[in-house]
Amino acid sequence: MNRTADGIKDRALLALNSTLLLPQALEAVRAPFLELVQADAMALCLMHVAPKADFRWFVPGHPLRILDEYASLIDHDFLRAPIFARPNVPVRDTQLLTRGEYERTLIYQRSRELDPCLEHIMAMLLPIRPGLVAALALYRNRQRAFTTHNSAVLSNFAPHLVNAVRNCGDFQTLMTGASLLDELYRRTDSAFLIVESSFEEALRSDSAVALLDKWFARSDLHSSGLPIVLKERLDALIRMDADARLGKSQWVFNHDDGNRTCRFVELPTADGPRRWALLLNETPHSIPLPAEMKSKLTPQQVTIATYMLRNWTNEQIASEIGRTHLTVKTHVRNIFDRLGIDSRADLIYQAARLNKPV
Repeated sequence: MNRTADGIKDRALLALNSTLLLPQALEAVRAPFLELVQADAMALCLMHVAPKADFRWFVPGHPLRILDEYASLIDHDFLRAPIFARPNVPVRDTQLLTRGEYERTLIYQRSRELDPCLEHIMAMLLPIRPGLVAALALYRNRQRAFTTHNSAVLSNFAPHLVNAVRNCGDFQTLMTGASLLDELYRRTDSAFLIVESSFEEALRSDSAVALLDKWFARSDLHSSGLPIVLKERLDALIRMDADARLGKSQWVFNHDDGNRTCRFVELPTADGPRRWALLLNETPHSIPLPAEMKSKLTPQQVTIATYMLRNWTNEQIASEIGRTHLTVKTHVRNIFDRLGIDSRADLIYQAARLNKPV
C-alpha cells in the first residue's frame, strides 16, 4: 500500500473510531473507505442467525432503495451462499457469473428500475460473535469490475470493521436509552474502569472495586492503582497502531472458578486526552449449584454435583477427590435419587431453571 493509500486508510480508521454508535460510525467512515476500496456505495447488513434468522441494513450516504426490498429478493441473492461458505473472504460478482448471467439476475434488473444501477458488487461476510454476522456489500455504478487489489484492500480493512461493530454493539446494548457511564454504573452485572492514557483513573464502578479486590492482591497493583498486568496491556495498546491492536484488546485469565476477562476499548473524544474503558467480566466454568439442591445433598455430594455441572466424567471426579470410580458412581446415583432427576442432562436443566426461573 503506497503512502497515499496509507493516508486514506488512516483517515478511515480515525473516522470509524470517532463514535460508538454504529450508524454514525458508518456515516463517518463512508467517504474515506469508499475512496480506499474504490467503490461508489456501501451497505452493512447485521444478521442474527440464531435462534432465528433476521437482518437489518445500514446504508450510509444516499439510500439504496433495492435494499428496502431485500426480504423479497433474498432468495435471488447470488452472493449470499458464497460469502457464508467463506467468511472473511471478499467475493466479487465476476468470480461467480458472466456479464450476461449477471444482467439476467433479479438483483441487477431491479436495481436498474430503482436506480442507482448496481453494475458490480463485492461482498464479504464478517463474523462478529456467535449468532451474529455482518455482510458488507460494496457497489459500483459503472461497468468497471472490482479487482483482486480491491479485494486485498477490503480484506486488510475488514478486521477493523469487525472490531468497530463489536464495540458499537456492546455499548449500544449497555446504553439502553441512558448515557453510557450512568447505565454502566447502575448495572450490577457490569464492571468497568475509565482510564486516561496517562493512567489517571477517571471513574471506577462499585462492581469493579469488588471484582478487582477479588482478582488481585495489593502486591499485584501498580502505584496508579491499576493492576500491573492490566496497566502493562493498556500501555502496550496505547503504543500500537490500529493494525497492531487487532486481536490484542482482551486480557483473559483462566481461574479455577471461571474465566476472568478485561476488554480494552478506546473511547471517542472530541478533545483532551484519550480515555480507555476497561470492561471487566467473570464467567463461571459451570452452572452454579442452586441452594435448593444443596440443601438436599451431603457435603460430598455437593462437591460431586458441582463437578458434574462442569461436565466432568466420573473418572475425572474420582481423580480430583481421591475416590474410586465405583464410589463416585454410587454418589451420582444417590444424587439423582435425592434430587428426583434421572440423568446428567436433567441435572443441568434443573440447575439452570432454578438459577434463573422461567
